[in-house]
Amino acid sequence: MAPPSSTSFRRLRLSLFLVLLAIAAGPTHGAGARKSANPKNAPLKNTTPKNAPPKNTTPKNANPKKANPNKLKNAIPIPIAGADIETNYKGSWAIDNPNVGVAAMQFQLMPNNKAVWFDTTSLGPSARELGPPGNCPKSPEMNFKPDCFAHAIAYDVENGQSRTIYLDGEPWCSSGHLWPNGDLVATGGTRGGVRSVRVLSMTNPNANFVEKKNVLADKRWYSANQVLEDGSAVIVGGRNSFSYEIVPPMTMDFHPRRFALPFLQETTVPKKPGPGMYIENNLYPFLFLIPDGNVFLFANNRGIIFHPHTGTIVRQFPKLPGGARNYPASGMAALLPLTVTPGDIHAEVVICGGNSEDAYPSVDSKHTKNRVFTPALRDCHRLAVSDHAATWVNDQDMPSGRCMGDLVHLPTGDHLLMLNGARKGVAGWENAMDPNLVPVLYSPNKPMGQRFKEMAPTKLARMYHSVAALIPDGKILVAGSNPHAKYDLTAEYPTELRVEKFSPHYLDPALAAQRPVINPSSDKVLKYNKDFKINVKFQGAVNPHEVKVTLFYPPFTTHGFSMNQRLIILPVKTLAHGLITATAPPSGKIAPPGYYILFVNFRGIPAKGIWVHVD
Repeated sequence: MAPPSSTSFRRLRLSLFLVLLAIAAGPTHGAGARKSANPKNAPLKNTTPKNAPPKNTTPKNANPKKANPNKLKNAIPIPIAGADIETNYKGSWAIDNPNVGVAAMQFQLMPNNKAVWFDTTSLGPSARELGPPGNCPKSPEMNFKPDCFAHAIAYDVENGQSRTIYLDGEPWCSSGHLWPNGDLVATGGTRGGVRSVRVLSMTNPNANFVEKKNVLADKRWYSANQVLEDGSAVIVGGRNSFSYEIVPPMTMDFHPRRFALPFLQETTVPKKPGPGMYIENNLYPFLFLIPDGNVFLFANNRGIIFHPHTGTIVRQFPKLPGGARNYPASGMAALLPLTVTPGDIHAEVVICGGNSEDAYPSVDSKHTKNRVFTPALRDCHRLAVSDHAATWVNDQDMPSGRCMGDLVHLPTGDHLLMLNGARKGVAGWENAMDPNLVPVLYSPNKPMGQRFKEMAPTKLARMYHSVAALIPDGKILVAGSNPHAKYDLTAEYPTELRVEKFSPHYLDPALAAQRPVINPSSDKVLKYNKDFKINVKFQGAVNPHEVKVTLFYPPFTTHGFSMNQRLIILPVKTLAHGLITATAPPSGKIAPPGYYILFVNFRGIPAKGIWVHVD
């Protein structure tokens, strides 16, 4: 890299001067470069109903004067001044593996670059033998009959190779997260696995799942997990489980404690008379750890914030109108990027799509013989969960309706990608049609009317039980789709065993020369609120305001919800001769301890990420 010019230094001094002026002018609430969800030039309608329930106030024992551990000391974030390189490239698709043999119902990218996914074990064979030949363990989920087939794999995201993993019990529609040491923890499921905890080692290249049954405090089928500031995780909900619990990190030996959560029963659409005639609309609830250490929970059409260690509801939000957002209506949700700044850190949630409250009983064969595939919702809504006075505001509508989609962060900190799912129907076997083949680039900071851009379409339907995930090279790995009880390779929407990769806009071949490269000598252990170094090769002179450093927490993804997904924009203190000094997140409330992918972006073009550990 060329040494910084005098012009670069003048720009740096000017940027720092403007930052100091902004700080002196008043609090920014951690908004950083993000535009408000309600910019002056694009008013958003308030969607709060007139008869909304009153918000709960902060608990009496709260101390508003207590020092905020999320405030950085002596850190000067360098603003990003809209310098991204624009491209009309709409991305590209490529088959990464033509037949991996196991459908991807549940998915987790591990810090060894192995994507682990697994399916149900009780509904028949997959399309891949467990191996080696003759290895047919007796399955407790199939009356101890021999099962010669694999139901889980570890997939190398760099070369497309995979190995089978033995999986005991039944993880069908389970949840999960990572321990701080990088091990995968899968919780719940159904039948014999409904109260199980399973662990897969990151460091053992030949590891199988180790399962401990009857550990959890309640049945966890269609539940959701969120890692907390100490590395433990809250597990919320599940069918007929109106409760939550906390599981500790690094051990399978613990005494479970059940916290009642009546809110989950309040948001459940009651079951109709008859076998299996559930509706619910609040399974796989959306969970997000917010900067004060509490948890935002959204189920069906309502949201609350609760204290995970006491069960106290800190705040209730008005009902979100328009329809149901959780399984089986299955909308999308994400916590928008968190910009670390000297003030309080702004946190905002976006929820898009789903379907009407009665869309499931209108199409599901247990409820009706006259099936109607209701068009999926197109609307999006945002809520500033860090603002005590916030209410839902309307965001721009998506270009097309979508249910069962995935909403994935991109490394830039300015974009998310919507993909997979259907335009009509809901989640469940055979309950959707008209696959939505067109990914959509979502830019939440742009003015209204400019936030969505349709990208290059795929040719493969990714319906029920599909997944998508950001991987270190900046591509999106896409797998799964099995809207059938068993594997069906000849149906209109077949069990999909091909694995794809989508290259987003920033991987435009014309921009390849602009892509930075992170040197492996960069710091890989980040300590809260401490400076660390990143060695980067840029293609020419670089101004600090053209560089953005982001951290991405790899989520556990299933049924259209990426649990634990978060992207954090870090303060850059100095940049000289390709050496970046940045500041790690201030606490576990912003970045729970564990492994993250670190990206360096130059004018919106990310380098290939590296794994780092944060604690």
